[in-house]
Amino acid sequence: MINYTQLEKDFIDTGLAEYAHFWPRAVEQKMQGFTHGYTAQWQKLMDDLPVLSGGALELKASVGIGDAQLLDQQLNSAEKSKFVSALKTLSPWRKGPFDLYGIHIDTEWRSDWKWDRLLPHISPLKDRTVIDVGCGNGYHCWRMLGEGAKAVLGIDPTQKFLAQFGVMKRYLGAGLPVHLLPLGIEDMPKIKESEGVDTVFSMGVLYHRKSPIDHLLDLKALLVPGGELILETIVIDGDENTVLVPQGRYAQMRNIWFLPSAKALASWLKKCGFKQVKIVDVAVTSLDEQRATPWMDFHSLSNFLDPVDNSKTIEGHPAPKRAIIVAQL
Repeated sequence: MINYTQLEKDFIDTGLAEYAHFWPRAVEQKMQGFTHGYTAQWQKLMDDLPVLSGGALELKASVGIGDAQLLDQQLNSAEKSKFVSALKTLSPWRKGPFDLYGIHIDTEWRSDWKWDRLLPHISPLKDRTVIDVGCGNGYHCWRMLGEGAKAVLGIDPTQKFLAQFGVMKRYLGAGLPVHLLPLGIEDMPKIKESEGVDTVFSMGVLYHRKSPIDHLLDLKALLVPGGELILETIVIDGDENTVLVPQGRYAQMRNIWFLPSAKALASWLKKCGFKQVKIVDVAVTSLDEQRATPWMDFHSLSNFLDPVDNSKTIEGHPAPKRAIIVAQL
């Protein structure tokens, strides 16, 4: 599912070129002793997916390829039904949406809304190398490529996300310079100070880290001097000294450690050596942006909020509000 030869080729003349040999070993080490009951099933699914060809590729305004008419020309109704069923075996689909030959994969998150909020505020991605930390199934990686990025590497240790990305890469273009490795940021190599990539994204990750300062320093280590970090995370209202450390769960999530105010987060970034730190967007997460769908039919945001007062989580904490911060190295 991972084409290391293509990965090495795409990063051959970048700041990550000398680390090409590292990726296969890192993934192998990460997978040692890891057994997932669905791994073989997902590989068989990939092998059994229909061969489809033609259609316009769209990565600029959305992520998709082809249309329903083209699908009708290549698959009969039974084959189409089997195709949709195969895609749904990879549920829950959380980041998206995607469109494959008229099949609309309506994901839990309207990740395109987040993209629209951040895009006007970041440096143009044309000809830049990018790492997306905690990329999920790689939705935003495709949008980065749509903005002209030279090469994009997403990392996320979740195996199902790798399978979802593999499906998309199969149909959107196996030769395109966008890759996903099942690694966490702690599995990345120690990159020389003069090397790294031009842009690093970390979206929806910081609050899952036991040590947020270490996470910021790890992100910094992936950037070339002068590179740019785009950080998106849950925040709370308050000044530079305001941080919520939830006891127990937050919005039914167990692994939430630190929820700073946007101003506190900006202060942390400056303390870590980032410059021109700008809070470019703060938005309350709406029930239209995160919700259950036929492609993610588990509990979602509406189940995690106080049913009487949606400004609070079910535990009584402030409801999710997300900030986007852009910083230079």
